[in-house]
Amino acid sequence: MTYKSDLKDWILEAIDASGGRATLVEIAKHIWHNHEDELRQYGDAFYKWQYDMRWAAQYLRDEGILASAAQTERGIWERKKLVA
Repeated sequence: MTYKSDLKDWILEAIDASGGRATLVEIAKHIWHNHEDELRQYGDAFYKWQYDMRWAAQYLRDEGILASAAQTERGIWERKKLVA
């Protein structure tokens, strides 16, 4: 895995652990508590992972995995609901 793909996976993991939606702070806390060692192994990325986490979320939105900002409450990241 790569750093950026790990971040995307960790964001989804954190959202799933919170029942499908979470705040930025909840996601950051989850990532820190569960992946601190991996973050430290990524060298300089350790100092900018929270910034990169926001970009990873945008990529997940662009891929249709996370709901767009217009579809959720301000500050909430949420998995996109699938239409049956």
